[in-house]
Amino acid sequence: MSATIKLKKLEEYLQSIDSFENPKILLEQYITPSHISSHFLYTIQNNYDDIREKLVADLGAGTGMLTIGSAILEASHVVGFEIDLDALNIAKFNADEMEVTNVDFVQCDVLNDLISDENKKWHKAFDTVILNPPFGTKKNSGIDIEFLKVATQLSNHSVYSLHKTSTRNYIQKKAKELNCKGEVIAELRYNLDSSYKFHKKASKDIEVDVWKFTLLS
Repeated sequence: MSATIKLKKLEEYLQSIDSFENPKILLEQYITPSHISSHFLYTIQNNYDDIREKLVADLGAGTGMLTIGSAILEASHVVGFEIDLDALNIAKFNADEMEVTNVDFVQCDVLNDLISDENKKWHKAFDTVILNPPFGTKKNSGIDIEFLKVATQLSNHSVYSLHKTSTRNYIQKKAKELNCKGEVIAELRYNLDSSYKFHKKASKDIEVDVWKFTLLS
């Protein structure tokens, strides 16, 4: 089944979502641009019917871009997991402003809390898990794969994630280790705005792959 709204309209909605007020470099806080987010989510729904009427999780939800976008595409319910309370407060504000009601936000450490014994309720609880994980820079090498591991434990069907194109062979190798079928379903150009003092350019283009991971067991 195709998406219920047009791609251009979805992007227009997402353009109104507020970003981080004081982004934290250690958390690699960059808002996923509305152009990337809309294409990412629209592809998931329009090509694979994996959002509408599905229970969706967004890992590292930030200020709610992908969470709210999934809600607009008529997910039955979306849970955005985010460690940073400041970001969550903005996400909740954004959801209220957008008047979406089929969302919840949960403050937690994605890499530890969601796979703990106390949180077994999340294990295989979601039809679809989406994420734009930290790319693993600034002392966080490998964190994107750690996020992906958690995603495969929460999903009972599919995981969709964004990763730098330069890591494609590595991601494919990791997908096999996670007992998933991994495939690149789209290629996008991520325009990363200057957010921190050490950035010398106003923006930087990064080539990214949209990955679909199908759980094999």
